[in-house]
Amino acid sequence: MFDYFPSMLFYLFVPLIVLIIIIVGIVVFFINRNHNINNMDPNQMKPKASAKDFFLNLGAFTALYTLVGSLLNLLFSVINSAYPQIKGGYDYSGGSQSISWPVAILVVFFPIFILLMWFLEREYRVEPDRQNSLTHRGLTYITLFVAGLTIAGDLITVIYYFIDGQELTTGFLLKVLVLLIVASGIFIYFISDLMGKLTSKSRKIWRLISGFLVLVSIVWGFSVLGSPRTQRLYKYDEQKVSDLQSLNNQVTNYYVDKGTLPNTLDEMAKGNYYVASVDPQSQKPYEYKKTSKLTYSLCAEFNKASDDKNTSNPHILSYPYNNSSWVHPAGNYCFEQTINPNIYNSNIYPKPVPMY
Repeated sequence: MFDYFPSMLFYLFVPLIVLIIIIVGIVVFFINRNHNINNMDPNQMKPKASAKDFFLNLGAFTALYTLVGSLLNLLFSVINSAYPQIKGGYDYSGGSQSISWPVAILVVFFPIFILLMWFLEREYRVEPDRQNSLTHRGLTYITLFVAGLTIAGDLITVIYYFIDGQELTTGFLLKVLVLLIVASGIFIYFISDLMGKLTSKSRKIWRLISGFLVLVSIVWGFSVLGSPRTQRLYKYDEQKVSDLQSLNNQVTNYYVDKGTLPNTLDEMAKGNYYVASVDPQSQKPYEYKKTSKLTYSLCAEFNKASDDKNTSNPHILSYPYNNSSWVHPAGNYCFEQTINPNIYNSNIYPKPVPMY
C-alpha cells in the first residue's frame, strides 16, 4: 500500500480533493451570498460573503492539499531510498525517485500558503464574523474529514499488518509515523480553528513548526538522495545506460539482418540503423569493440555507481535488459555482450561468404 501511496496521493487524491473543494466552495459561496443579500438590512450594502473571502479560502486550502501531497511524496521517496524494501526478483516500480518535483512545489507553494493564511487571519481579526462563513467552515470540515479518514486508515493498516503477521519494517513504520504526524497536525490545527482556540501567537507557532518540518524534509531529502548537482550526474548516467541499451538493440538488429556483427558504429550507421553514438555529458563518442564473432563490448564513462542507493532511478540501471545486466561502477566501464547466433534470419539476407 505505502509503496504506491505518494504517487496515488499526488496524482489522484490531491486533484480530486482540490476539485471537490472548488465545487463545494463555489456552491457554498453563492448560497451564502444569496442568503446574506435576502436577509440584509436595506441600509447595509456589504454582504458577509465576498469574492475576496471565497478566493482567499479556496487558494489557501488548495495550497494546503498541494503542499501535503508534495511533502508526503518527498518524505516517502527519501524513506524508500534510505530503507529500501527487499523483494524477491526485480522490482520494476521500486527504488528511490527523483525529489525534484516535490521540492520545487514545496519551495513555491509554502510561501503562497503562508501568505494566504496570513491574509485570512488579518481579515478575521477585522471582521470576526467572516470566520463563521459557510465557505470557510465548509472547507474546514472537508479538511477535517479527510485528515480524520487518513488517521483512521493509517492505524487500520498498522493493525492489519500486525494481525496478518507481516513484517513491520523500519521503512514501513516511518511511513506510518510520517502520515500520522502530518494528518494529526492538520486535524488538530483546524479543529482548534473551528473551536476558536487559535490566537495570533499560536498561529505563528504553527507556521514556524510547519516551516521547520518542510525545511528539515528538504534537507533530509538532499542528504539521502544527493544535491541537485548529484541528481544531475545520476540523470546523465541514466541517459548513458539508455543510449547503450539502444545501441545494443541496434547491434542485435544488425546481426539479425546480416548474420555478422558490425566492425564499427560507423559501419552500422551507414546501414540506416539508428546509432546514439555521443555521450550527452562529455560529447565524446561511446566505445564499441567487436571482440569476436559473437561478442562485443559497449563502454561509457559513468559518474556514479549504479548500485548506489542514492541513484535517482536505480531500477533503470540495474534490472536485466534483454538478459543483460546494466549494473556499473563509477568511471569508465564496458558492458560485455554476447549475441545469440540463432537469431540470424537467413530469409532476409544470405549470410555473407568470406572472400579470399
